[in-house]
Amino acid sequence: MERNPDVLIVGGGLAGLTAGIHLSQKGLSVTIIERTSYPKHKVCGEYISNEVMPYLKWLGADVSFLNPVSISKFEFSSVTGHPVTAQLPLGGFGVSRYALDNYLCEKAKENGCKVILGEVKGVNFIDDKFYVESSDAIYTSKIVLGAFGKRSNIDKEMNREFIQKKSPWLAVKGHYKGEFPNDTVALHNFPGGYCGVSKVENDVVNVCYLADYETFKKYKNIEEFQLEVLYKNKNLKAILENSTPLFDKPLTISQVSFDKKLPVENHILMMGDTAGLIHPLCGNGMAMAIHSAKVASEFVSSYFDGTITSREELEKRYAGEWKKQFSQRLKTGRLLGSALHNKLLTRPLLHAVTSFPSLLPKIIKRTHGQPIDIAS
Repeated sequence: MERNPDVLIVGGGLAGLTAGIHLSQKGLSVTIIERTSYPKHKVCGEYISNEVMPYLKWLGADVSFLNPVSISKFEFSSVTGHPVTAQLPLGGFGVSRYALDNYLCEKAKENGCKVILGEVKGVNFIDDKFYVESSDAIYTSKIVLGAFGKRSNIDKEMNREFIQKKSPWLAVKGHYKGEFPNDTVALHNFPGGYCGVSKVENDVVNVCYLADYETFKKYKNIEEFQLEVLYKNKNLKAILENSTPLFDKPLTISQVSFDKKLPVENHILMMGDTAGLIHPLCGNGMAMAIHSAKVASEFVSSYFDGTITSREELEKRYAGEWKKQFSQRLKTGRLLGSALHNKLLTRPLLHAVTSFPSLLPKIIKRTHGQPIDIAS
């Protein structure tokens, strides 16, 4: 087992696996350390904008093999309002993380990546080299990429600023068998939160919602919360009443934070949710994770081939490009999230969106990118 790869990636989600595939195609030795084995379900909306399709094709990752659902419409409703719809400018597709992450893991292995099951306990940067302590060994590497998700023990170990603050958000996800349009991703508001609904492969409906913890904790369990709170939105009630759960119990994650994060910390290039988590209202986190892997991989490749001549230049250029590509999207998400978490603003804002459907495409445009240019 190689313990001194060119690049070590902490975390084997979308960003980590995508970067592993990209960098190994460039001839670099890559080790990915992931905490849990594949395949696995993850709390996620499971909708991906088509903006990433050119890049996935360039990587040789043919996601059509997974039978994703083609999505072209967006639907939104407030608690009391009728749903309004808009066309998604680029469209997208629905595929489960259970299938997609496993597929990308196998693709990374085919390319020569080492995928190690283990937990990273610490990352130290000493004399221009990383020392990564995992549950099985200590690895050394010239470059470390951070792809350890929304929040992790590494965030705590690094004392990252966002991890010091309590977050009011709890996320819940489940798969269901039921009726829902194949071509639509929906976002339905309920008191204290928002629920995304869309199809993935095998005619499965993914339901993933974000709830304010203060509202959630008033109820005994998830089932009671859904009956008493989510059902206040008649659209959600109709979906959940006529669907059969496929999980023994829903997946949950607490302390979901949308605070600002830095794309480079302790010389680690952060990707995906580790660099910045976009609000589910914007529904584009999976595409951003994949895109951020491309950005990081291209700069790292340039560093190894000598085009980028110093670590300082690498970090500066990556941070600048990351800001250019994603900061406006994240800012829009934070503004929408803050407004809808403010009870005085929630009603007029939701009324505006449902009364003036032309606002929806404008919001979508500010939170989605253009098709990724693979020539740059």
